Amino acid sequence: KTEAASIETKLKAVQTAIDGLELNISTKEGQSTKTAREIAELKRKITSIKPTLDDINKLLLSFGFSNFRLAESDTPGFYKIVRADGSDAKETLSEGEKSFITFLYFYQLIKGSFETSGSTTQRVVVFDDPVSSLDSDVLFIVSNLIKGVIAEIKEPTSSLAQIFLLTHNVYFHKEITFDTRRSGDNSFNDETYWTISKQDGNSRIKSHDKNPVTSSYEMLWAEIRNPERSSLTTQNVMRRILEHYFTFFGGIKPDKIIDRFSGKEKILCGSLFSWINDGSHFANDDLFIACDSDKVERYLIVFKKIFEETNHLAHYEMMRKGVDIVPTDAEDATTGVQVDVVGGI
Repeated sequence: KTEAASIETKLKAVQTAIDGLELNISTKEGQSTKTAREIAELKRKITSIKPTLDDINKLLLSFGFSNFRLAESDTPGFYKIVRADGSDAKETLSEGEKSFITFLYFYQLIKGSFETSGSTTQRVVVFDDPVSSLDSDVLFIVSNLIKGVIAEIKEPTSSLAQIFLLTHNVYFHKEITFDTRRSGDNSFNDETYWTISKQDGNSRIKSHDKNPVTSSYEMLWAEIRNPERSSLTTQNVMRRILEHYFTFFGGIKPDKIIDRFSGKEKILCGSLFSWINDGSHFANDDLFIACDSDKVERYLIVFKKIFEETNHLAHYEMMRKGVDIVPTDAEDATTGVQVDVVGGI
């Protein structure tokens, strides 16, 4: 009986200790939950769109952009776009302005987060043709902001891990890649250049040791010089070269050049100029000429002869840069090439 009473006393003491610990744990859990709620509420209070609005408006003001600005909406946590006089700009924004404000918001998001807890993880940022539908002033602003992001990624404390910049705009590309520290067109150690082209229905990605973009005109000639050029695009590339050099820069009307040829060569020459005839139309506009590899060679011959007939062969030789654009055995093939005409007037 004495032993049982002793054990019973010890059990009561242990149970009392357990009850005390459980109460303490429950109290701590309650305090932890309360603290978590308080932290979430404080985060909600300090997380505001106001700093973002202020930053965007400061950016617009610093660049002298006054077409619109951001303001807080009547609904907490939202913003609205207003004109200089305070009127709502939602229904009057152009496509370019919509693209611009979207870019500005994304630019701020790079440094922030959608969540109240924020984000400190490193990020990979992709700018996919951000200057589409933008005028020259806005293009300048966007270029400078992205250059700032590129400079930021080089900092040891940056939250950005990598940046991809995709664009079709040659001028924008030149703005972004311009750096006074750069030696010629050489790449920095932390950057790479790639070009993407379509050929035979597939995208082809090519790496370059240095900046491959000097001007849109030079890029057209680079496509002509490329031994793996596509038969589907070569005719269009030649059209654009002739348009830039003879029509835009030289002021030479296509009809004057076409009249220097005869027979099938005149048809091919007319086809090359058909898209750039300054608004006028002729029979070749409504013809689709099937263009396989043999026809490409014929087009290349006529393309070269256009420069010869207009006394601009020196320019042709300079732009081809020692590359045999026209196959040697094709230059003598002045007859016997069939021109397949599909469709009609």
